[in-house]
Amino acid sequence: MLKLLTLFDLKSKRVLIRVDFNVPLVDGKVADDFRISAVLPTIKHCLSEGASVVLMSHLGRPNGQNNPDMSLMPTGEKLAELLEMPIKFSDNCVSSDARDVSLGLKPGEIHLLENLRFHDDETKNDKRFSYQLSKHGDIYINDAFGTAHRAHASNVGVVEYFSKKGMGFQIEKELQFLNSVTRNPQRPLTLILGGAKIGGKLELINTFIHEADSILIGGGMAFTFLKAKGLDVGASIVDDSIIEIAGNILIQAKKRKVELLFPTDFLVAENIDKPKDRECVECDHIPSSKMGLDIGPETVQIFSDIIHSSGTVIWNGPMGVFEKPEFKDGSQGIAQAMAKASHEGVITVVGGGDTASAVKQFGLHNDMSHVSTGGGASLELLSGNQLPGLFALEQ
Repeated sequence: MLKLLTLFDLKSKRVLIRVDFNVPLVDGKVADDFRISAVLPTIKHCLSEGASVVLMSHLGRPNGQNNPDMSLMPTGEKLAELLEMPIKFSDNCVSSDARDVSLGLKPGEIHLLENLRFHDDETKNDKRFSYQLSKHGDIYINDAFGTAHRAHASNVGVVEYFSKKGMGFQIEKELQFLNSVTRNPQRPLTLILGGAKIGGKLELINTFIHEADSILIGGGMAFTFLKAKGLDVGASIVDDSIIEIAGNILIQAKKRKVELLFPTDFLVAENIDKPKDRECVECDHIPSSKMGLDIGPETVQIFSDIIHSSGTVIWNGPMGVFEKPEFKDGSQGIAQAMAKASHEGVITVVGGGDTASAVKQFGLHNDMSHVSTGGGASLELLSGNQLPGLFALEQ
């Protein structure tokens, strides 16, 4: 059983919390504080119960090198701003100076450690590195759902050195929503998948063919399926190595009478950098020189109608290159349909990663039932797989 944060006596204790501050930085400033804000309830609870708090996280992929562009200092500044209080910061997560700062904390104080991945030992789940991290706290709390699918030192190796360990409020919330929509969803259950790559979502599709009432597939991954159906997709992205697998999925969906839908129209252009030559075409009339970069308005309407007739909707993967204004309408249309459905009582879950970024970009993240902080972790959990970061807490 995973132990809840509220079950611990935190008074005068140092609580070591694994958080997910892997956020985008622009010109040395936090560009999106969604993941930082998500962990505030856990931090505030610890402080209100008389604890001091030590926070550890990674940011980016510095590959074991001390890279100033991936320092957690800007996230500490943003956290201090959100909490309206000063925060201590150490430029090395396992130095003796950093450990001394943690040991000297008074109740109500916060200490943020520098990027864990400045050390190769973090991703290697090194035993000695894990032990050094454990010296920062008396109680260990994991509230970094976004890394729960990784077996690293800060979320797996460190756990064996704590008799008192559990999960924070954000992970508790993630499990509540993601488990409920797979184990006992309001029907009909609809899964919406998008994004460029199909490979990482095959397991999810195979799982939901047995569970979902409808599966809607857009984004770049749709073209692999359309090619498997015999359509000419022009210059659109296709994973030829998965054509046969996609064909088998089509057969399985038909056997199980699962509604498996693909876009009927697309916005196409020669490439992402030539949006002025875009045009909307039917799915079977994509010019040979052009590639699909967003779903069209007819598809948005078809998908939206299914969303509104659903009891639960899970969305993982944008419908197009939403980062470009010319190709955001498909993703925005789906987000708007989900927001409206949510207000009508439909359970709407956004599966983290790029999808969460898109929903936040459109200003609709607060209109969903739940927006996950973990793209890969949510995929694994929804696929029925065990998450190492959570399994470690149960031992």
